[in-house]
Amino acid sequence: MVKNNIYKMSVASVYPLYIKKAEKKGRTKMEVDEIICWLTGYSQMELESQLEKNKDFETFFAEAPKLNPSRALIKGVVCGVRVEDIEEPLMQEIRYLDKLIDELAKGKTMEKILRK
Repeated sequence: MVKNNIYKMSVASVYPLYIKKAEKKGRTKMEVDEIICWLTGYSQMELESQLEKNKDFETFFAEAPKLNPSRALIKGVVCGVRVEDIEEPLMQEIRYLDKLIDELAKGKTMEKILRK
């Protein structure tokens, strides 16, 4: 199986884009970090360490301490594809993150984004 190029992209290279997207809509870096930590189980310090080490998406999700079981509640379209229909597990994790950042930028409350 040919791996998608996004799997080898560093999370640190995309992270500033997540923040920029959120801040353009009046949201904060702290909210972006909260979303990432909620999804992956990383603490703030662990997240910062992963970013500093320039981990790629494949490693970032493989080393995630505890993927949130509520992530299965994330539904919707990202890049023209329904996230709940993505069959490749790693791609689905990446798109879950994209969808959560989109929801943040669209003004949803953190309570709704974090599926509380």
